Formats: sequence, structure tokens, C-alpha cells
Amino acid sequence: MSRHSLAAPALIIALASSAAWAAADDASGTQERKSDSETQKADGHKFEPFRSESVSSNGSVTIGGRAIAYQAIAGTLIVHPKGWDDVPQDPNVQKATPPTADEAAEPKNPTAEASMFYVAYFRSSGGPRPVTFFYNGGPGSSTMWLHLGAFGPRRIVTSSDAHTPPAPYSLVNNGSSLLDATDLVFIDAPGTGFSRIAGKDKEKAFFGVDPDAYAFSEFITEFLAKYGRWNSPKYLFGESYGTPRSAVVVNQLEADRSVDLNGVILLSQILNFDLSPDRPTGNPGIDLPYQTVLPTYAATAWYHHKLPGEHPSLDALLTEVEQFAMGDYARALAAGSDLGASERAAIAQKLHEYTGLPVAYILKADLRIDGGEFRQNLQGDGDKTTGRLDSRFSGPDIDPLSQRADYDPQATALGSAYVSAFNDYVRKELHYGEDKMFKPSIRTFRTWNFAHQLPGQNEQAPLSPRQGVNVMPDLANAMKLNPNLKIQLNAGYFDLATPFYQGIYEMHHLPIPQNLQANIEYRFYESGHMVYAKDASLKQLHDNVADFIRRTGNPGT
Repeated sequence: MSRHSLAAPALIIALASSAAWAAADDASGTQERKSDSETQKADGHKFEPFRSESVSSNGSVTIGGRAIAYQAIAGTLIVHPKGWDDVPQDPNVQKATPPTADEAAEPKNPTAEASMFYVAYFRSSGGPRPVTFFYNGGPGSSTMWLHLGAFGPRRIVTSSDAHTPPAPYSLVNNGSSLLDATDLVFIDAPGTGFSRIAGKDKEKAFFGVDPDAYAFSEFITEFLAKYGRWNSPKYLFGESYGTPRSAVVVNQLEADRSVDLNGVILLSQILNFDLSPDRPTGNPGIDLPYQTVLPTYAATAWYHHKLPGEHPSLDALLTEVEQFAMGDYARALAAGSDLGASERAAIAQKLHEYTGLPVAYILKADLRIDGGEFRQNLQGDGDKTTGRLDSRFSGPDIDPLSQRADYDPQATALGSAYVSAFNDYVRKELHYGEDKMFKPSIRTFRTWNFAHQLPGQNEQAPLSPRQGVNVMPDLANAMKLNPNLKIQLNAGYFDLATPFYQGIYEMHHLPIPQNLQANIEYRFYESGHMVYAKDASLKQLHDNVADFIRRTGNPGT
């Protein structure tokens, strides 16, 4: 299902807003672990906490009735923060004279470094292949979700919209793996999964919008060199926070490293954090979040049979709500305290028809209901909390008297299955991590440095909160530097974390020439934030992404 038109608002608010890989293991299946570093461990003078490593295995996946043999490589690459110089410094050399003031002021290499874990899947035969780099978001999440839930050769079986029962869990052949269209590289962000950080100021060196993107840009260029993929069609695939990461990474690759990409695939997008439906009450005067989330409220209420009227077509309902959100609703919110009582009542009634919430509650909320309030109240009569990442999910209320939802039923419904299955799979099938701890996620969100240096700026903006971060200019700059860059936006109708219409709004307001809008395509699904959590949506996602790569990469793949 594809919908990409933006309802024309009566009031428009513009936003400024190395060679080939290692040989395959022999038929006996013997696994080979090796170090990729030619240097020795710390010699007392040089801080080297990590050494890159890798382990290879072979497998096969059946996609569309066709068996595809592959080589899997699980390992790590070492990356350094911005400002690191790879020229060796001999600490044993003593200067005959004391250093001058200029010499003393010379910057020294930062000691912080990251060991970034990846799993790469290479099809064992065939000609030149595209390569796609995958990562989840958070920030602070590993990439087990996209790996086991969407595109790896094995997939975890979970319930579609209910809590998955406890172990044992099932890993099955993934007929929707993207190995039929591209080689795959799943990357864990620094500190997550099997990735690790060390050294002085290590959190500052990697936990933030810009240092995180720099680490991923470093990883990607190192990977291209190590495995001889510089001349391959190249793609980024980011989910959730992985979408603003992609916007910054693609601009860094294009502008700073002269690496043109073929495409960027965005799943569950948020580029402008001012549009988030999470507590926009903390940003009074900015009403767009209430407008762009309204179609998702309507889809959710429709799914749970909470709408007072009959709406046999979800697509038609969403078109109607989008027009209201950017028309009458936008004008009413813009009027603020000047809105008359009769018009206020009419807008509240319309919101009731599109959300299922009581008119009295809507009026009490001043026509402005954030995501947590909606999730707490939609099914409150049944003591149920509605999911945030996927509003098809429901769970028991933690506190029925809470103003906002206390937890996310979808996250708790799937978490154990993914964590257990990945820990089992990576050790038994990929033969990695026997003596290591896997960290599904780490707590970085509240301490994440959201300061961001926009394209064209000489300095990074001051340390800033999540609110106000906007990386739309980064994606726009990359598209202008490389006018052949293609973008695919994928979004679920039942996503209350990054609403689908927010993504449409952002794309339609990118500061790019009008002709470059033709480089953006839109695909939508009757699923949530993790659209692949629903079998039918995963199949659609595979087909859409595979088609995108085949159209924009090497036609022979």
C-alpha cells in the first residue's frame, strides 16, 4: 500500500529546519577464529584496549523457493573518534629541548576507541553485489531487531499483536531475507550488543548525534576497505533513531569522505524531534506534533474498534483525517485562546470521532493530547494500556489513574524472544561471543548529546536537549551533493513513536530543489514501528526494499 500525498493545510508552518573477504570454510564446517590486527597489545606506552577479530561460518537460506548459499562473518572493527591521527607516535623519543608553546599546544590523539560488532552475510556466488548497512536506533539499541526480525537468514517467530509466550522460541528460515538483493551488514552501535567503548571520555567520544554518526562513517569506510567493496552499490538502512543517524552519516560520507551512496532506506522516521508526540506539552506554541500524530490516533482507534462511526476503509479514513489535521484542526490550534467556544466544541467533537476519546476529556486537554495520554485513555475502560511502538498491542494498566501510559506493551511482548533467540543464535550458529556478554540495549538516551553541527556550520551548536534537534538539513545537503541519491521512506500506520504522517511532513519540507522530491518514494504498512513484526508486512517490506535496490543499484543482481 503506497500513500504519499500531503494534505494541503490552510496554515502552513515551514521547518528550517580489502580485498575480497576471507575464503569460505571447508565442507567439514570447521570454524576459524582469527585476529585482524597486526599490532601487539598495549606496550606500556600505547593504549590499545581492543583488537579486531572475526569468525566465519557458512549457511543457506531459501527465498522465493530458491536456496541461496552464504558466508557469515561475525566480528569487530576498531574505530576512533574525530580528531584521531593514524600516524604512529613513538613515546620513547625524548626531545633534546623543552617543547615550544606551539608544540605543547598540539592536539594529542584521543585515547577513546570503540570496538564495533558486526555480522556480515555475503552470497557465496554471483557477480558484483550491492552492500547494505543496517542498524537500529534508541539511541542505545543493538541491531538484533532488524537482524532476527527482518532481514537476516534466520527469523524469530513471535506473536503478531500479543505477548509472545516464554521459551522455547523458534528460529526459522527467513523467506524475506534481503540476501536475494544485497549483501547484508548488521552493525551494533558503540557500547551496545557486542560493541564496546574504552578510554578517556569514552562516553563523550561516542554518545551523541555527531560522534555516533562519525563512528558509523568510520566503520563503513573501514569495512569497504577490508572487504574490497568500494566499487559496490552502497545503501544505508536505519530504523527509528537509525533514521536521523542515516541522515547525518550519509551527509558525512558524501561531504567529508567523497563516498556517494546509491540509496538510503528509512524505516519509522524521525528527523525533526520537535514533531515527536512524546510530551509536546513541554514545548508550548509548537502544535504540529498534535497534527501529524492524529492520523495514527485514528488508525489505532479504528484497529481497536473505538471509533463511533463506521469506516470500512482504513486508507480512506486516513486521507480524511490528514485533511482535517492540516486544515480545520491546524487553524483551531493556531488560534490559541482566540478560538471561540462553539468552534472549540466542534473541533472537540471531530477529534472524538477520529480518536474515540470522550469530548469532555478532549476539551479538558485543550484539544491537545500527547501520545502517552492517548495510549493511557483509549482502552482505559478495559484497564488496558495501548502500545507505543505498535499500537495494535495492548497490556494491563500498571496504574489506571496515571495521566500517561507507564510502559509499552509491544516492547515487553517481544523483548524476551529476541534477546533469548539472538544469544542462542550468535553463539551456536555464528560461533561468536562464547566469553562475552551481549547487551541488547544500554541506557544512553537521557545523557545523549543532542548537540549537532549542521551542514555549513563551522562549530557544533551548544549542548542541547532532544527537543529541537533537526537533521533534515543533513539529508537535504546529501541529496544536493549527490542528486542521484534515492530515498525510500517506510512507515507503519500503528506507530505512535514515530508517526507515519510525521515522516511525510518532514520529506515534503526538506530544503531541496523541487525536482529532487522525485528521488523520494513512500511505502506504508498496516503494522507498527517494527513493521516486520507482522508477517504480511514483512513480506511487503522485503519486496519494496529489494525492488528499490534493484532499480537503483547493479541491474545484474
